[in-house]
Order: sequence, then C-alpha cells, then structure tokens
Amino acid sequence: MTDNTLVFDVVGAEQFEQLVVQNSFDQPVLVDFWAQWCAPCKVLLPILEKITTGYQGELLLAKVDCDIDQEIVARLGIKSLPTVVLFKDGKPVDGFTGAQSEADIRTLLSKYVAEPAQPAVDPLLSAQELFEQGEFAQAETLLKELLSGDDQQPAALVLFARCLVERGALADAEAVLNSVKDDEQKHAIAAVRAQLAFLRQATDLPDIADLKTRLAKNAEDDEAVLQLSIQQLARQSYEPALDNLLKLFIRNRSFAEGAAHKTLLQVFELLGTEHPLVTLYRRRLYQALY
Repeated sequence: MTDNTLVFDVVGAEQFEQLVVQNSFDQPVLVDFWAQWCAPCKVLLPILEKITTGYQGELLLAKVDCDIDQEIVARLGIKSLPTVVLFKDGKPVDGFTGAQSEADIRTLLSKYVAEPAQPAVDPLLSAQELFEQGEFAQAETLLKELLSGDDQQPAALVLFARCLVERGALADAEAVLNSVKDDEQKHAIAAVRAQLAFLRQATDLPDIADLKTRLAKNAEDDEAVLQLSIQQLARQSYEPALDNLLKLFIRNRSFAEGAAHKTLLQVFELLGTEHPLVTLYRRRLYQALY
C-alpha cells in the first residue's frame, strides 16, 4: 500500500496545476503518464511507487490516465506510454519513456533530489538473519566484530555461542555461555546448553546406521530408540527424534529413569514454546500422561 499523500491521481488541468506545478516548487514531482491497456505501464508503476515512498516526502508521484486527460497529454506532447516527466520549480526538467530499471530511475533523480538516508543496520539483527539462513561463519564473523568492543550484549553472546556449536567448538561455546549474566537470556541459554548436551551424548553413541540396524531386528530395543533419538537431536532432526521419544515414553516410560520424558522436555526448551513441533508433541505427551 502506498501513502496517498505522496502518490496520487491527477484529473483535469486544475488539479494538474495545483498538485503538480505548484507542489514542484516545494519538492520534485514525478508525473507518470499511463493507460489501462499499457502493459509496460503496469510494470513501471510499482517501481515508481517504491522509489517515491522511499524518499519519505522529498519526492511526489502524480499519475495521469492518458485516456481521460487528453488535454494535458496534448499540452505536454506525450507521444508514447509510459512516459514519466519530472517537474521541479514549476516546469518539466527531465524524464524518460518506456519501462526503466529502478537503478536508472534513481540515477536520473539523483540530479534533482538527495537520496534518502538509509536506516542504520543493526549488526545483531543482521547476524540473526545470517544464522537463520544457515550462514553460520558469516554470522560468527559479524558477531566477533560486535563483541570486540565494550558492549557485550547478552543476546549477541548467546548467538555467538550457537555459532560455535554449529562448527563443533563445544568447549568454547560453553565458556561463552558461562560469561552471560542476564536473566532475560536464561531460556536462550538453556536451549543452547540442551543442544550441547545432545552433541556430547552423541559422541559416545553408536552411529545412526548401526542403531537403525538394531531396530530393524528388534523394534522394541528401548536403548537403541533412545540413542537414535539423541543422535537425531544432535543433527537437529527434531521431528523424528520427538516421534521416537514419545513412542518410547508410551511403551516404557520408566526406561533409564524416565529418560524419554526428560529428553522430550529438553527438546521443548531447546525449540521454544512457539515452535509448531513443541505445540504438537506437548499435546501428545499430555494425552499420554493423562
């Protein structure tokens, strides 16, 4: 949706004089000459709207339907569509015909209006986005820069620990977590510690292929089910791990001092209460309990 104080339709000579010519003494006004039947016009308009909105009031966009306002079209000598004319200080100063790229339009505008200031980029937010995209090394590099100063943000430290976990530096991740002193991060810290625990447990367990072979021979091998679940959790295969743990809990909830139940709760803490798998398996666990 566009701001209709920045992007608006112009109908008739009186509106054109007021909304385009007069406004152009205060800020440049782009005039987009278009028509419903013009396919390139429909491609160009969203680009113009995006650019105009981005200038945050330093630029206006007026739209003229050429099938309606033929008098204005004739006065300005518009021969083809789309045509865009830039008005400044009451007169046309520049323009172009045909669909243009965003970069080319910005280049034209740069001669008449300053580029809008870009909002400051939050390095922690950028690192979080990189982490969620699986770009762990890039996220770690960004966090190192952020944490190199005096501002040791607890959330940045926890995310840094998660990056270390992803590349197997478990002891370093543990040390970083131990340095975080912030109650607001306690759930995030607990989640990372759960991941560390699964990775460490998996180190001393049989590999997945061997465990699956055991289960193929005996589907009720409780030890193999629990160990397979830990291996899956260490590899972040959460759904099959949760499924195995729930089945083990239903079949033998007392096995290994209630390990299936304890591990399910660890996974819930790791994933967080809003995760859809937690919602699903917490409900199934409740049904199994009661």
